[in-house]
Amino acid sequence: MTGEPADSAGQSFSGRSLSGTGFEGDDGSIDAGLAAALAGPADETALLTALAEARLLVPIVAAPTEVDDSGDLAVERATDMAVVTLTAPSGERALPVFTDLAALAAWDAEARPSPVRADLAAQAAVAERCDVMVLDVATRSLVLRPSMVWALAQRMPWRPPHLDDHVRQGVSAAVRDEPDIAEARCEAGASPGELRIVLAVLPGLTQQELQALARRVGEQIATDGETRARIDGLAFSIVSAATS
Repeated sequence: MTGEPADSAGQSFSGRSLSGTGFEGDDGSIDAGLAAALAGPADETALLTALAEARLLVPIVAAPTEVDDSGDLAVERATDMAVVTLTAPSGERALPVFTDLAALAAWDAEARPSPVRADLAAQAAVAERCDVMVLDVATRSLVLRPSMVWALAQRMPWRPPHLDDHVRQGVSAAVRDEPDIAEARCEAGASPGELRIVLAVLPGLTQQELQALARRVGEQIATDGETRARIDGLAFSIVSAATS
């Protein structure tokens, strides 16, 4: 024993330095820009722009690391602080994040708030193998889809896939070597985040050939990891080049 102050693992505090988090003056209220985006009309592009500049709260909770179950009741002998993840019945994993202390307390009053930039929260979601992030799960329960999580984590602007230049270029590349496709258009799909690709094809193909054509295009798009990350769902519509 040296007599020096030490942490719970017995490591001396000597020689250590503490750096600020950047949120020392944070009072736990919602970011003003994010509040305005959430209060306005449903504009996902504006919301993601506001989120990219916002502070979020990631909940940290006590998780047992050692349990004594030798008696009638299990007793936690040791605990650790851990990030929370949620799992839906479908198996989809989500990282809950919160806009302010009131929203966090509405979900779990015992959870400890960890203030982080939105990009760091998204990177934590990726590290925890979460598919989505859920904003204020106990109150507004707004789901940030995989493409949104990816954009935040990469510190890149988010756009709907049918308006995304990178996606459009990826689709053009995917149909370049398909002589039966006269044109490929990107449109908004039926569900949020879905991309519908309208393929204008030359006449004479059978139903099986059309299905194989769409499958090849989809597989080619999937080979580009960044293009795939920017799309939450993919659908095809096939029309005749003569009437398109």
